[in-house]
Amino acid sequence: MTVKDLVSYLETIAPLSYQESYDNSGLIIGDAHQEVTSVLITIDTIESVVDEAIEMGANLIVSHHPIIFSALKKITGANYVERTIIKAIKNNIAIYACHTNLDSVIGGVNSKICEKLELQNCRILSPIQNELQKLVTFVPIDFVNAVQEAVFNAGAGYIGNYDKCGFTTQGNGSFRASQGSKPFVGEIGKTHYEKEFRFETIFPKSIQNKVISALIKAHPYEEVAYDIYSLQNEYLKAGMGIVGELKNEVSEIDFLNKLKNIFKTGSIRYTNLLNKKIKKVAVCGGSGSFLLKDTIAAKADVFVSSDFKYHQFFDADNKILVADIGHYESEQFTKEVFYSLLTKKFPNFAFYFSKINSNPINYL
Repeated sequence: MTVKDLVSYLETIAPLSYQESYDNSGLIIGDAHQEVTSVLITIDTIESVVDEAIEMGANLIVSHHPIIFSALKKITGANYVERTIIKAIKNNIAIYACHTNLDSVIGGVNSKICEKLELQNCRILSPIQNELQKLVTFVPIDFVNAVQEAVFNAGAGYIGNYDKCGFTTQGNGSFRASQGSKPFVGEIGKTHYEKEFRFETIFPKSIQNKVISALIKAHPYEEVAYDIYSLQNEYLKAGMGIVGELKNEVSEIDFLNKLKNIFKTGSIRYTNLLNKKIKKVAVCGGSGSFLLKDTIAAKADVFVSSDFKYHQFFDADNKILVADIGHYESEQFTKEVFYSLLTKKFPNFAFYFSKINSNPINYL
């Protein structure tokens, strides 16, 4: 397995296009064509994690947080970021980060939090915008089924819990083949009329190349006519945060104690208790204060996240209980997400959890 093999797979699950504008997910250090010996999975790539990789002979680190967030003008070892980079390069260790793009997908960071809390009826809290596109193409009647299946198998045609969603209308297409062409039907130099189906379906733009490749491969025409339209519809399969429900409602204190036990946090910062039962729960791993209005609009009883500032606690305005469990604590189980995905795809390969606790925050 090469670095590219692993990276390409992870990016089919969590496309880089889903990451936030400030993020730096992707292959950060290393040769994509390098053969992988073994993989170390971590939340943060810091010097001690690189040391750990060296000791065990792993030459690829898969991390949740990128080691590089902003531009570097010098790499002299002046700080922990530069020292980590130098050590990784010297020891031929590649570093790959899968951050807010993994936050944004079903089955990613927030899904794992929901799993730990045993939430049901989960849905994306703030669906991604401007992700859906419509494909329209024109297919001779005898080939429409084959083209539809090829496009659907490439990932198009999903609407909510339904798949293979498409629409066809019949009409007449016309074209004239020029010299040098090899028309599937018709004659060179003569206008040809063909009964065709107009076939349309939708797909997320992250798989556009895959969908168009499948279309062209299955379509019988030498030149395939198709249109792609951007849609304003929400894409409900990706976005930030998740909201779900507990099987049985519990008191606020019981829920907070459950959080502290599951996430092994040294402290939970929370807003005023509202003296009501907890049933609907919103979650966002990492810094989630930007979703507070969405959680209130979703009528969640509690919002589990981290990195709330002092004045942001006021914004809860006695409409929701906010439980700040700590950044590292909220994302610690991301290693399990990586491990599950990678061992499923590459079952006979060596993947290891980092034993380094990279949480920079301590509690007294």
